[in-house]
Amino acid sequence: MADNPFGRVITAMVTPMHDDGAIDYDGLQHLAVHLADRGHDGLLVNGTTGESATTTDDEDYACVAAVVEAVGDRVAVMAGCGTNDTEHSMRAAEEMADRGADSLLVVTPYYNKPTQDGIVEHFRMIAEAGDLPVMAYDIPGRTGTALATDTIRRLSEIPGVRAVKDAKGDLFESSRLMAETDLLWYSGDDVLNLVHLAMGATGIVSVVGHVAGTDYRAMIEAVDAGDLARAREIHTRLIPAVDAIMHTSQGAIQVKAALKDLGVIGSDRLRMPLMQGPPAHREKLRAGLAAAGLA
Repeated sequence: MADNPFGRVITAMVTPMHDDGAIDYDGLQHLAVHLADRGHDGLLVNGTTGESATTTDDEDYACVAAVVEAVGDRVAVMAGCGTNDTEHSMRAAEEMADRGADSLLVVTPYYNKPTQDGIVEHFRMIAEAGDLPVMAYDIPGRTGTALATDTIRRLSEIPGVRAVKDAKGDLFESSRLMAETDLLWYSGDDVLNLVHLAMGATGIVSVVGHVAGTDYRAMIEAVDAGDLARAREIHTRLIPAVDAIMHTSQGAIQVKAALKDLGVIGSDRLRMPLMQGPPAHREKLRAGLAAAGLA
């Protein structure tokens, strides 16, 4: 994957935990193998869905090492290392590289609302520190700061910044930047996967991929072949599952519940402030998976 160090079907992995809240590293490796067997050629460790806000640095590094050990010879392993502290992120990038990560996901700095110039330098410094390909994560709904169109153009000029995970929802901007830059473009919102792919995106970084990896692989292959009718058929069938996972409470919550129900992980434990929802959420999840043919 010399031209694409990330893969095309990537799931932002949950971090399995024991009932006491400790990370289940055996469960993490089992999940990684499960996903690698089901359509994935890339996995993201320590992303938002992996509860990176409440895991420690040492846990993050151990998770990357565990996934690399389990499937590093089969899929590209991307490690989330972005925070709102540039020096912290630089250290994390170096550690992730040492643990065998193939690439890095770096989110726009959150909460402290830097200037666009500061954002560009943030990405530049992390890319240089890790010396790995970087995917920039644009998700203003969580960070409070969007990557401006001109900022993304500037990021494309940084040698280490190779891709964008787009969860901004500005489809015209996405199509324009795909045309203007050589950045690899990824849908970062399962609701818009088909739209992004049809506009020319390279692939997806998914939450629903935990249960629909083979379907998303088939969707990408259909788009590549010009068979939009087949791609729409897959998209339409998956709507109940996407809705149940992404629109009920929070992605990590619902996916852990789904994976436990399916017997892939042993516990649906999360770290506070995330917690499992009421029975109605589980009922909607089960109904959505069944309607999508994923139960």
